[in-house]
Amino acid sequence: MSNYKLPEHVAVIMDGNGRWARKRNLSRIEGHREGIKVIKNIIKHASLKPLSYLTLFAFSTDNWLRPASEVDELMRLLEIYLDTELEEAIEENIKFVTSGRLLDIPSKIRNKLITSMDKSSKNTGMVLNMALSYGGREELVDAAKAIMKDFMRKKSDIDILDEKLFCRYLYNPSVPDIDLLIRTSGEKRISNFMLWNLAYSELYFTDTLWPDYRDHDFDAAIVDYMARQRRFGMTDEQLHPEKK
Repeated sequence: MSNYKLPEHVAVIMDGNGRWARKRNLSRIEGHREGIKVIKNIIKHASLKPLSYLTLFAFSTDNWLRPASEVDELMRLLEIYLDTELEEAIEENIKFVTSGRLLDIPSKIRNKLITSMDKSSKNTGMVLNMALSYGGREELVDAAKAIMKDFMRKKSDIDILDEKLFCRYLYNPSVPDIDLLIRTSGEKRISNFMLWNLAYSELYFTDTLWPDYRDHDFDAAIVDYMARQRRFGMTDEQLHPEKK
């Protein structure tokens, strides 16, 4: 039996900007610029579904290893996005949050991120979570360090630590588990992305490069998700006792 309901939380690994540009003999930066345009359209489309949460993997901790010129341009594009497109999304009642090591982000841009989060904090529409300077293993290590510091300071009993308490130490505890993960460009891996939140996620891979990604591609992933059965370790009989 299928879900027949929309996912609450969709996450997207937006992959393929560089390959899109290379196929057209353009610079990687041109690919990133084209990708920014798609972000705006998908956010608006997702908010109209309506979804409760949309997480976009915008910049990983590994991306800092890219050539300095590309990193600088990516940060510049992020700043432009914050100044223009995100402002419009916030005006349309979207709530903006982030996940990641924000202290790694240049202070000027970090301040704009914080301002955007503050400005949209009372919004009641879809939550847009942008993963910036994010790594899944890094998040778990950072959480473990914070837990150790708190427990040592409070002299807490380690036996009180459970999954619910551990979640409070993640980068953004308010963001729920991911129901559906979409990855573009044909790659079939999760690339150190939100390891905790992906524990029971449905995975959807498409060959479409991110700059070519459109509303109908997003809808195709949603339809595929709705046709799946999510068991969470249980049997069909447990999920649907009325069918016995």
